[in-house]
Amino acid sequence: RRGRLVAERYWNGHDMATLHDLRSATKSVTSLLVGIALDRGLLGDVHDPALPYLARAYPRLAVDPAITLEHLLTMRSGLACDDRDRRSPGHEDRMYRARDWTRFFLELPRSDAPGERTTYCTGGVVALGRIVAEASGQSIAAFASESLFAPLGILTYAWRSFDGRRQIDTGGHLRLRPRAMAKIGQLVLQRGVWDQGEIVSGAWIDASTSVHTRFTDDRRPYGYLWWQVQAAQPRGTAVDARRIDVVYAAGNGGQYIFIAPALDLVVVFTGSNYNSPTGERPFAILGEYILPAALAHQPAKPLD
Repeated sequence: RRGRLVAERYWNGHDMATLHDLRSATKSVTSLLVGIALDRGLLGDVHDPALPYLARAYPRLAVDPAITLEHLLTMRSGLACDDRDRRSPGHEDRMYRARDWTRFFLELPRSDAPGERTTYCTGGVVALGRIVAEASGQSIAAFASESLFAPLGILTYAWRSFDGRRQIDTGGHLRLRPRAMAKIGQLVLQRGVWDQGEIVSGAWIDASTSVHTRFTDDRRPYGYLWWQVQAAQPRGTAVDARRIDVVYAAGNGGQYIFIAPALDLVVVFTGSNYNSPTGERPFAILGEYILPAALAHQPAKPLD
């Protein structure tokens, strides 16, 4: 809280040096990399069509010219890709069996007009990673190391690769230590500033953590690869069920980076409760214990 570590605990043989698989919380890191590429002029604008950035790598591939970077950032590509529906042609398990995941995504049939529906799709975020790599002239691992991890002092991490190790999975499976995850959260809390220097613009942080869409199946609010929620305290606590805006990154099994700007607070969880409702237990812990404790110990600015 306020940039200082106030509580830390590890279980089941893990410790502060253990790298942990972020699963889909990786997508929020990819959002930061897209923002940095935009800030540097490597990418033009979120409304740019995706096709020109991939034309050199996939010259004979017919990519829908209506799909923009924003469509990929908000999971509204219009391609037949839904990780929550195992019958979907673009389901991530099918993608993982392919050699080139980027090509797999780009070759998917169109199911809707771009921007029409929001369906959870890892393949689109993999394609975004390839777009940043093509625009920067570097592997995404090199770009992330130079532009994000090194400035934050994150020196130990591991990416998952595919396509004979020629490409990097930017949709999941980045491995970081929990303290490194906390640094990512703190960077977002500080609107892109670290040690008096700007890593990514405050304008991008504001844009990427704002609500741009809601998922068609459950109406959950989504930004540019960041989630939003209002966390409630149980009635009977000192804060009497007030709701606090929280931005968060989320990964299967219990991987979370929660950011509560009104409380100057970052909370990180890791877990191994894959494909289980138990993986969402951190929401209850956050609402029942952490947020009330933060409010009780140091009242924040008035909340609406």
